[in-house]
Amino acid sequence: MKGWLYLLLCLPLARAGVVQDFNHVERCKDSLYMGTPPRGYLNHAYKKICQRLQDRPRYVTLYDPRRRMPIYSAYTFKKSDGEKSVDQPWMYEPQLASGLGSSNMEPFSPSSSTRMLLDSQATLEDFADVVQYERGHLNPDQHQADPVDKAATYALTNVVPQIREFNMGPWAQHEDRIRQRLNNYCRGMAYVVTGTTTAGNMIRRNNNDRVGIPEYMWTAYCCTDFDRNAPYLERYRFPAFGAYGLNDRVNNAVVEVPLKTLEKFLKGRMDVDKNFQIFYNDCVPDEM
Repeated sequence: MKGWLYLLLCLPLARAGVVQDFNHVERCKDSLYMGTPPRGYLNHAYKKICQRLQDRPRYVTLYDPRRRMPIYSAYTFKKSDGEKSVDQPWMYEPQLASGLGSSNMEPFSPSSSTRMLLDSQATLEDFADVVQYERGHLNPDQHQADPVDKAATYALTNVVPQIREFNMGPWAQHEDRIRQRLNNYCRGMAYVVTGTTTAGNMIRRNNNDRVGIPEYMWTAYCCTDFDRNAPYLERYRFPAFGAYGLNDRVNNAVVEVPLKTLEKFLKGRMDVDKNFQIFYNDCVPDEM
């Protein structure tokens, strides 16, 4: 009897997907600096997703099911050569559609397009006839090294509609700039949070609002173990730094700013409280 009780107690820890919190390794705690997600979001309807593939936690996403878009994804950066995967299948989150669904993301298929799935998240059809938009990753393939970690970034719960010129220009350039900086000067673990502001328009399909289009994209990283001998122009951007850019065809330069400046900028554009904070203790280690 005790053995069965033990198994029942362990089941919630072994399953993830849509979760109540990120307070356990199996619920993606290790994707977050000090195991702590960004704080201060006021919308309690957002869904917490521990993105899993092949029964392993990969990264965290906070998701808005009403606008069918991610609010942020949080992940650990892996040193990489910047090569992008090809021919990866796009996937969805079964537990957004049904609490009885798999805890692993699954590839879209003709049989997966149920009413519950269409109501709960974006689908491939939402992006089919909007040539001005690209599917812009929050956790990008190029910031991962393991093939399965790279594959896991191809979840529609990890992408938003980005204007083509922004996606392929300033945003892609910034993603690569951060990849090179963390490759070269971060000595330990680097934690990244990339998010959106939700004041933008919507992709419409069949006269229905379907997918939120972010007005701004933003990102920040935290690496407390970095090269103290790095060139000053790189060194002063540690242990943490941020950036934001307008998701538009023009005036879309990505601006790098200190973490506090980014948080102040976002407070005026997101539904957050005055204690909004991206990283625990602003990525300042307790011993500093």
